[in-house]
Amino acid sequence: MALASRTRHMLEALVREGSLNWLLSRRSSFSEEFEELERSPSAGNNWIPELSPAANIVVRRCSRILETSSSELQESFNTEASDSIKHKSRYARNFLEYCCFRALALSTQGMGHLADKKFRRLTFDMMVAWEAPAAASQSLINLDDDLSIGIEAFSRIAPAVPIIANVIICENLFEVLTISTGGRLHFSIYEKYLNGLERVIKKMKSQSESSLLSAVRSTRGEKILEVDGTVTTQPVLEHVGISTWPGRLILTDHALYFEALRVVSYDKPKRYDLSDDLKQTVKPELTGPWGTRLFDKAVLYKSISLSEPAIIEFPELKGHTRRDYWLAVIREILYVHRFINKFHITGIEKDDALSKAILGILRVQAIQEISSSSTVCFESLLMFNLCDQLPGGDLILETLANMSSSRGLDWSNNIVASCGMYSISALTTVSNLGVMFGSSSNNPSEAGLLVGELAVGEMSSLERAVKESRENYKKVVLAQETVNGVKADGIDTNLAVMKELLLPVMEVGKWLLSLVYWDDPLKSLLFSLISTFIIFRGWLGYTLALTLVLIAIFMVVTRFCNQGRPLVELKVMAPPPMNTMQQLLAVQNAISQAEQLVQDGNIVLLKFRALLLSIFPQASDRFAALLVFVALILTLVPSKYMLLVVFLETFTRYSPLRKASTERWMRRLRECWFSIPATPVVLETQRQKEKDAKTRK
Repeated sequence: MALASRTRHMLEALVREGSLNWLLSRRSSFSEEFEELERSPSAGNNWIPELSPAANIVVRRCSRILETSSSELQESFNTEASDSIKHKSRYARNFLEYCCFRALALSTQGMGHLADKKFRRLTFDMMVAWEAPAAASQSLINLDDDLSIGIEAFSRIAPAVPIIANVIICENLFEVLTISTGGRLHFSIYEKYLNGLERVIKKMKSQSESSLLSAVRSTRGEKILEVDGTVTTQPVLEHVGISTWPGRLILTDHALYFEALRVVSYDKPKRYDLSDDLKQTVKPELTGPWGTRLFDKAVLYKSISLSEPAIIEFPELKGHTRRDYWLAVIREILYVHRFINKFHITGIEKDDALSKAILGILRVQAIQEISSSSTVCFESLLMFNLCDQLPGGDLILETLANMSSSRGLDWSNNIVASCGMYSISALTTVSNLGVMFGSSSNNPSEAGLLVGELAVGEMSSLERAVKESRENYKKVVLAQETVNGVKADGIDTNLAVMKELLLPVMEVGKWLLSLVYWDDPLKSLLFSLISTFIIFRGWLGYTLALTLVLIAIFMVVTRFCNQGRPLVELKVMAPPPMNTMQQLLAVQNAISQAEQLVQDGNIVLLKFRALLLSIFPQASDRFAALLVFVALILTLVPSKYMLLVVFLETFTRYSPLRKASTERWMRRLRECWFSIPATPVVLETQRQKEKDAKTRK
């Protein structure tokens, strides 16, 4: 009674101060509840002192859905939650999450919950209350008509309804929804997004209930996810070899089908499998008339079951948005089956993984309907596509697989926590929408998959993996920005940059050459003696290790010395500008040099071919004797001494004592090499080759 009296006095004080009158004048979504609380004599029984007014209103709505009181909900939370979750500093927010998860699990059981305006308002108000749940934080939000939410509230509440978002893509989805509102999500846009979801769900149901691919789908149990090519203004073309056919493209949860259009009907569908491990490759492709590669509007599908790849083209006047969308959704189905096959996921866990991919495709379709922007990155809104791109995405999928297996194990051991402490699963959501995928039980809860990816007051292992991956991705983006910033145009400019970067290596190379040619005999002698001693004692490995340690010490010292200083830029002397004629001459010169290098390489290969095949016996005999001599040395002489001999031969050949004999021996070797003839080469055309083959037959 004391609590009820204190709460009633607080509400009366708010009325006297005009706070509630200001709220009611704006007619926010909370106004009706405030009016009812003001009139109700039992308002104190449903008022939690630890919560803010907005959080109290949301908890009150949740209690109505659950057909209980706020105080009973609080008692259940105190019973089920651990002491860390009930800590005073986090009590309000965790209790609010508990009420939200329980109410959402019950509210989403109806098939038409997305169309319910009260459900839409409830989920949005949950996010509003989540931002300021405690009584001490009630002044942080203004409960007016233009309420908005931030990314943290959306990422915490929206994934509790898997059709709206999931843990992996929720941040990217929020960025797409708030691209025009400065990082805050307003209810009007949120409701527009839910309207889009409702429409695409109805579309998916109608496609699944249609007669499309009825004979194929009945045997395989496949569900249709997308259809294209039925509108004449948006055709779909299939290129196989040199033939091109218009037709209808159908994506299911296991394969891609193309039905070529004839005069009045469609041909038997061609099936491009996405579920079995056939080494499939799905990537963007260029197409054009007569085999040219001009238009970037196609998708290539290749697998070991096809003799030649199939190319599906999506013609459109401007851009390649259709192609990008189809590429993303085809890859999503392909990647989810790779995930299933890699981790050997079966049963209801397999159906749950498929449901995650299907819900992602539905979200992308909804974004397509409500967004007029053509710059939406579809891959970032599909979880399996995103995991393929994110650094550490494989760890996210591994965590997801471990969570699925552990939930099944916990259920079998009857140690699953109360479902009120968790969000609902993707498979449960798909079932509640009226469409079941897979062959598992029609009631996922009965089959053991009770919970989703969120837990009250805790960051799940999946959330931690996603957070770490996103932090690494931000580092990759920053690094890539620096890479894009230093890219220069022009061959001469890039050569100048490379020359400046390789200057230290070139200086070391010049120093070593000066030692080899004994430009300074004293330095060359000291270097040869020290190196010989190191090789003879077997200290070469220690020397290399010491060199690496010195480089590491240099890096650490440089880091501390440059701390707080601006980044030192590499200064490169810009090459003189060239006109068009000079650029053409430079390109021609570079091509001529490359051609000469290729010719020299071919000559070397042809001479070795002649030696190996004994086309010229005298040279081949000498070469075979040399190989036997080298083999005997490798067999009988220890590697340490061989290395020592090679080093001494290399670094003393131009010493004053050996210079004359070295020049004489090098001349003999060149003469011997030039005396070896090359294998003859005959060039023939494709027509001549085919003619010779027919003659031999």
